[in-house]
Amino acid sequence: MDEYVGNGVLKGLLPKLVEEGWDDVPTLKIINSEDMNELNMTQQQKDALEIRSYLHDRGLIQYGDEIESDGRCLSELLNLGHEELSSQFGMKRGHIARFMDRTSSCADLLPKPHAFPPPNKISMPSRNNSRVYKTLDSRNVQSRIVGAEPAEPRVCGCVKPPPIVDTVAPYSAIESISIQKLTPEYKLGMELLVKTKTPPMKASELWRDKPAVLLCIRRPGCIMCRAEAHQLYAKKPIFDALGVQLFAVLHEQIDSEVKDFWPRYWGGAVLFDRGMEFFEVLGGGKLLKEKFLSGFVFNPRAIANYKRAKAMGIIEQNFRGEGEVKGGLFILGSGKSGIAYQFTKPAARLRGVHQKTSREYE
Repeated sequence: MDEYVGNGVLKGLLPKLVEEGWDDVPTLKIINSEDMNELNMTQQQKDALEIRSYLHDRGLIQYGDEIESDGRCLSELLNLGHEELSSQFGMKRGHIARFMDRTSSCADLLPKPHAFPPPNKISMPSRNNSRVYKTLDSRNVQSRIVGAEPAEPRVCGCVKPPPIVDTVAPYSAIESISIQKLTPEYKLGMELLVKTKTPPMKASELWRDKPAVLLCIRRPGCIMCRAEAHQLYAKKPIFDALGVQLFAVLHEQIDSEVKDFWPRYWGGAVLFDRGMEFFEVLGGGKLLKEKFLSGFVFNPRAIANYKRAKAMGIIEQNFRGEGEVKGGLFILGSGKSGIAYQFTKPAARLRGVHQKTSREYE
C-alpha cells in the first residue's frame, strides 16, 4: 500500500484512506468519484490516483513518484513519445512499450471518458441509439447469446476439458430461483460486515425494474475470482450510466469469506444461491465441475489467468470452501424479458461484458 501511494500528494492522505477502509490496493483501485469527493480529494490527488492505478496495472508502479511529480494528467502522459518517457522518467525501453500499450493483458481499464467520472457528467445513452438498451429493454430482447471460448487440448489431449454449453437457458429456469442478499452495495462509512441477513427472495425481484448482471463466483477466496470481480466492478460507472445493476452470486455462505471478499474485491451486493441453481443453469441443468489438477495444473488458460491476477497486485488468496463448481455470468433484461447473454468461461465472460458496454461510449 505504501509503495502504491508513494511519496507524492497521496502520502498525506494515507491515514485518512486507511481510516475509511481504503486500506489495500484492490480496494483503493475501485474508488469512484463520489468516494473521492467524500474524502475531499483535490484534483491533483485524483489525477495521481488515476496515474498510479494505470501504472500498477502494468507492473510499472516503480515510476509512480517521478511521473506524478511531472504534474501532467494521464491523458497528457500517454501522448508523450518514447524519447521523452526515457529522458524525463528514466523509463526502460521495454517498460515504455508496456506503458504505451493500452490493451495490456495486465490491465482492464475503463474507457478514457469514464476514468473517475463525476456523477453529474455521466449522461444516459439514448434508448433509440443504444444497442445495449435494445438488448436489455423488457419489450425487446432480440438476441440471446452464449459466450464460451473453444476448449483447449490439455496434456497433449490426454485430459478432456469440461463440456461447453452452447444454448441460452430459458427464462423459466431462473425466474423462481431463491436467493438471499448477504450484503448491500457498499457505501463509504458502512460496516464491513452486515450482521443482519435479509430473508430469502425470488431472484426475479432483482431485475423486475432494471436490467442486471449476475457474476457467479466459483469461490470468493480464489485469486482469479477476486481479480475477475475487481475488474468487473471497476466498470460500475459504465453500468450505472446504462441503468444496469451488478450482483455477485455465491454458492456457499461462509461469513469470513464474505468479509474478505466484500467490499475489498467487490463493492456491490452479494447474493447467496443456497441451491446452486444459477450454477446449474450455467451447466445446462447440472453443475460443471473440474478438479484442481485438470482445471488448473493441466490448463494453460487457467495458469495464464492466474498470472494476470498476480500482475494486478492481488496477493492474498485462500483455499477455503468448495472450489470445483465452475462459475459464469448472466446479463438479464428487465421484467420477464429473459437472459440476453450467458457466459460460461471466465475469459469470455469479462471480455464479452466489456465489449457490450464500452463500445457504446467509444
